[in-house]
Amino acid sequence: MEWIILVLVLVVVGWLVLVYNRLVALRQACGQAWSDVEVQLKQRHDLIPNLVETVKGYAAHEKETLERVIAARNAAVAAHTPEEASRAEGALTGMLRQVFALSEAYPDLKANQNFLRLQAELSDIENKIAAARRFFNSAVAEFNSAIQQIPAVFFAGSLGFTPRAFFELTDEQRAAVQSAPQVKF
Repeated sequence: MEWIILVLVLVVVGWLVLVYNRLVALRQACGQAWSDVEVQLKQRHDLIPNLVETVKGYAAHEKETLERVIAARNAAVAAHTPEEASRAEGALTGMLRQVFALSEAYPDLKANQNFLRLQAELSDIENKIAAARRFFNSAVAEFNSAIQQIPAVFFAGSLGFTPRAFFELTDEQRAAVQSAPQVKF
């Protein structure tokens, strides 16, 4: 009889260890996915000063707009959590739209090869950010589901497994996607 109880205890403990290890692996996947998002965001942030410098040469009297772009970039660089990054990146996206709108008013800028190259690179990075964001949000959804399912729901919180926030589009970013400007050559 004692050996049956011992086997039963070992099975339960082994099962709990498996559940715990799965939660740890899912938490790590979220961390890795967020790191991937941060890499893409850093590349975007690194392009912006070059873009601003290019625009400065053509639209010097647009100083206030360019300063706001740099301020938005700096706020985005300082963001650490998905929530902070969502807000900061939304503001930065809005400011970048203003910079690209400036190109319409300055035909020489619109034709500048450096500006066109930076615009293309930024567009490519935006696509990579979107893909990284989808991967991150998928990892977060899987992790959040796992900690809310039985049996993990009974002990996940006490072991430090708390729900993660998604990296969501802000209202401004949603509007930008829905009303994306058309580029004509």
